[in-house]
Amino acid sequence: MPKSNFHFSKKLILWYLAHKRDLPWRTTAIPYYIWLSEIILQQTRVEQGLPYYQAFVNEYPTVDNLANASEEEVLKLWQGLGYYSRARNLHATAKYISNELNGVFPISYKELIKLKGVGDYTASAIASICFNEVTAVVDGNVYRALARYFGIFTPINTSLGTKEFKNLAQQLIDVDNPGDHNQALMEFGARQCKPQNPDCDTCIFNDSCIALQQKNISILPVKLKKTKVKNIYFNYIVLISKNEKTFLQKRIGKGIWQNLYEFPLIETEKDFNISELNSLPIFEDISRKFEIKSLVLYNEIPILHKLSHRNIYTRFWIAETSINNDEAISISQIESYPVPKLIGNFITTFFKLKEYGQKQKK
Repeated sequence: MPKSNFHFSKKLILWYLAHKRDLPWRTTAIPYYIWLSEIILQQTRVEQGLPYYQAFVNEYPTVDNLANASEEEVLKLWQGLGYYSRARNLHATAKYISNELNGVFPISYKELIKLKGVGDYTASAIASICFNEVTAVVDGNVYRALARYFGIFTPINTSLGTKEFKNLAQQLIDVDNPGDHNQALMEFGARQCKPQNPDCDTCIFNDSCIALQQKNISILPVKLKKTKVKNIYFNYIVLISKNEKTFLQKRIGKGIWQNLYEFPLIETEKDFNISELNSLPIFEDISRKFEIKSLVLYNEIPILHKLSHRNIYTRFWIAETSINNDEAISISQIESYPVPKLIGNFITTFFKLKEYGQKQKK
């Protein structure tokens, strides 16, 4: 390692040892716990992910325990965290490790990256923290810290940028202490070199940061604009019968919320009123199948749920129905099903907080 890089790493690790947060996965080098934490923290803030990590560790203390769970149980525990493909991949990989590898994690980056749901970042984190392999992590925090410190304008979401930052991170890594170095750089980006309004006055690198010297903190790192976000409209038909039954269906295919449950859905490209909704063939099919007697709009203002590639505007329609067949479920059982956060919030408000009961009395 060049002398300048050596001092960068040592200075960084000293900062980390003094400022690192007390997090449960930092007290262990057991691969299962490191893997679990890294999957949960992908595209998730520590504050949001920590309760989920603790819940998973309590419910599934070993990879074999996780492997023996059903996918629905895993999705239910994951509910509200988003990006549900992570949960499905987590479960699939747990089963592979338990059944094919006798519960033993691969010990090298080369083998770890072959696991489902494990990319360069996660494989590097596990390999360096658990097995002391000299392989650098590069996540959003690392991109930001390195782009600013070295004044790099290569867009981070291009193949050229990915390669450039990975090579730089690899040059900087402390070969004697790769795990702490990687965690230090990630923590530095998360707590010191923050996306907005970083405290450059107290930064340990403020005497050598190129972005600070050139007043480019606010524009680095560079990221190319994504494809335009699409607006879509979800109309959920919440079926309710006099014998307190309702209906949920599982989302299938490769779209969002795969294998989670939802109320019958009418998806449109524009906002519909009740007469327009009633005239749609898909609503006619739902109405005929479930013998809908009346339809009332629950929320006048659509609920906005933002995803990376689309804005979902959602309305819930309460439908009185004669449903009473094998497909119906008891309202008392509705919270046992894994559902998207959007629907989970509605269930909590409408059913759990007794709005449903109040409406029934009127």
